[in-house]
Amino acid sequence: MPSLITKPAAAHPNREQRASKPSPLAPGLYLVATPIGNLGDITLRALEALAACDLIACEDTSATAKLLARYGVKVRLTAYHEHSTPAARAALLARLAGGARLALVSDAGTPLISDPGYRLVRAAIEAGIFVTALPGPSAPLMALILSGLPTDRFLFAGFLPTRGAARRAELGRLAAIEASLIFLESPRRLPEALADMAQMLGDRPAAVARELTKLFEEMRRGRLGELRDHYMAAGAPKGEVVVVVGPPTVADTTPADQIDALLLTALDETSLKEAVAQVAAVTGLPRKQVYARALALTRGE
Repeated sequence: MPSLITKPAAAHPNREQRASKPSPLAPGLYLVATPIGNLGDITLRALEALAACDLIACEDTSATAKLLARYGVKVRLTAYHEHSTPAARAALLARLAGGARLALVSDAGTPLISDPGYRLVRAAIEAGIFVTALPGPSAPLMALILSGLPTDRFLFAGFLPTRGAARRAELGRLAAIEASLIFLESPRRLPEALADMAQMLGDRPAAVARELTKLFEEMRRGRLGELRDHYMAAGAPKGEVVVVVGPPTVADTTPADQIDALLLTALDETSLKEAVAQVAAVTGLPRKQVYARALALTRGE
């Protein structure tokens, strides 16, 4: 039986014009996700909202200007970032209180993720101002779903401390969390950070995501020890980096020599009590057992 072919209806002469015209926006604060690399990842709704706003507050006006130029959006920009003063936030709130439509964007990805925009959002909510978000790209979530690691429970831990002792202490506090861990990391510090993760979290499965959505996108998967060895040999990579580490498993065991190594490292950097707490968190062993071994080590046994 022949298929039925219908002729497309003729386009209304003004339909295309109406589709391209931005819809009216209610006054308020709009949190708009922008691409993390590939400019094609901007949503149609985000472009429409940005074009209809009175002002766009952004971390880096030059980065946002490139995105807007790509799509012919002409709206005034103002800088708003971690170094902005309370007075700058107050000025934005005053505009919102006066009925302005303000968009907040970050350099790339979803705003408020590892940036101070939450302070503006919190103040706007407290002032009774309408706040909504336009979802879109997010590097931590993209890295998680590409990692091949469990996604049912995860913790976004942001950037770790830059100094080794503080970084290891923070990893010790995170070690017992039964979830995949997501970190942002500087490419320059990646080899050392992976070494500390392997030491404090154990040799868990992990993934390093680099330059997501960009030309040289890379996902390197393996055990933390393997990833540490690779980047120690290859050196710091280029581009933006996200590290995803799998959760602890029942099958994970910590040999006695590794427990001793963890304790000795921790004892060199902190008190006996804190060292015991860190190692107990990493290994899952009872504190009394770890404390007894720590005392033995301090006595040279």
